[in-house]
Amino acid sequence: METIVTLLGAGILEALQPVNFMMILIGCAIGLLVGAMPGLGSVNGVAILLPITFLVPPTAAIIFLAAIYYGAMYGGAISSITLGIPGASTAVATVFDGRPLAQSGKADQALFAAAVASFVGGTISVVLFTLFAPPLAAFALKFGPPEEFALMVLAFATFIGLGGDDIPKTVFSILIGLVLAAVGLDIISGQPRLIFGNLPGFLHGVNFLVLAIGIYGIGEMLWTLENTKGKVVVHKVKLSMQSMLRNLAVIKTYIGTTSLGSLLGYFVGTLPAAGATPASLMSYGIAKTFSKEPDTFGKGNVSGVAAPEAANNAASTGSMLPMITLGIPGSPTTAILLGGMIIWGLRPGPLLFTEHPGFVWGLIGSLYIANLVTLLINLAFIPVFVKVLTLPFTILAPVIYILCIVGGYAPTQTMHDVWLMFLFGIVGYLLRKLNYPVAPAVLAIVLGPLAERSLRQSLLASQGDMLTFVERPISGVCIAFAAALMAYPLCQKWRARAGKSRAA
Repeated sequence: METIVTLLGAGILEALQPVNFMMILIGCAIGLLVGAMPGLGSVNGVAILLPITFLVPPTAAIIFLAAIYYGAMYGGAISSITLGIPGASTAVATVFDGRPLAQSGKADQALFAAAVASFVGGTISVVLFTLFAPPLAAFALKFGPPEEFALMVLAFATFIGLGGDDIPKTVFSILIGLVLAAVGLDIISGQPRLIFGNLPGFLHGVNFLVLAIGIYGIGEMLWTLENTKGKVVVHKVKLSMQSMLRNLAVIKTYIGTTSLGSLLGYFVGTLPAAGATPASLMSYGIAKTFSKEPDTFGKGNVSGVAAPEAANNAASTGSMLPMITLGIPGSPTTAILLGGMIIWGLRPGPLLFTEHPGFVWGLIGSLYIANLVTLLINLAFIPVFVKVLTLPFTILAPVIYILCIVGGYAPTQTMHDVWLMFLFGIVGYLLRKLNYPVAPAVLAIVLGPLAERSLRQSLLASQGDMLTFVERPISGVCIAFAAALMAYPLCQKWRARAGKSRAA
């Protein structure tokens, strides 16, 4: 323990060196901007700015890229809350309650909760990273395809069993999401499937960000236009010292779900190829599950903002664990970071801690500083973010519309995705009118490819034996919990009927 404290202290001092500290400040500020811009996200931000790192030493270069990654995790909440457009896929769950809070004049509360939850998630994950890196890496390696599939099933069961929505509609929403997730090329045979008359644009599948921006950007705008009947909408948001103190007092209501989301996010982040998006959606589902008021989720519950924001920040740190200890990137962004390290002659793996301790602990120390710096920048600019909501909707609507087009075009740079985004916008608007929950479909399109890959790998390895999912301890426990969650609504209905029959 004493050795870890000494190494961490040296790492923080390394991160506070003038060049490294400047890289942290610039990286966090750029990350916030990149995260807030729809369609960019941490992957594009880190990839675009990778060449700039050749101007500084290796440690400062990787610290700069990691700071961008960290800042982008914070920044995604800004456009999700103020405009209803997720800045990145990791911030989609933040829209569910962040946007309703903003529309009810509580944007400052939502932004404050997002900043605090991100800080808590980042702090918990960095502490876990510092203390338990080797054992957690070893435990994550025990998660094979069956365990990964069981974890995905558990995530779906959480939404179905304890979601609080109409169960048939929730199941329908999940199935639609799974169908959309299957569009593209078969992962084993490579054959095209569900490409709707050989349309080449569908060969790369349905981009998740296109779906999210369509539903939550275009769909939200159509819904607002219908309900306001073309009248000017100005959201009144009061920002004062009293409101800030009130926001501080509200922290106790969501600190529990924030801590739980941080732990979940960090662990999911350590799983190779999982990443922050599934972590944030799963955290949102768990927050709704354990809430005393699950019906308020989706209508402006501050815990619905805090839980996913804590999880996506924790997952971003967690995804660095397999990258540094095993040389396996835990997310697309860490894959680019891995490439940057190799360019600089730093070979990730178990020997990195002994061969380059100054770099490793300097990077870990920079995460502590970047977490605090990003929190302070975020809180300082809350008044600026809130100002966006005071603009008349006649000005805001065209801005949202243009940002949606840019966000839909940026991931693949094809007009096919822009038209698809408009289609999803209309579908999202209709689902809202018909009272169908959209969150389960979003969860399904994110987890669908991961679940399919894990399912097919498991069945190939076991020669089609379905018992492989219950014979292994970890996957067996997850499946048992999933079955219990699915049975829970049926038990509730049975108890309600039994109570009525007794009363009669």
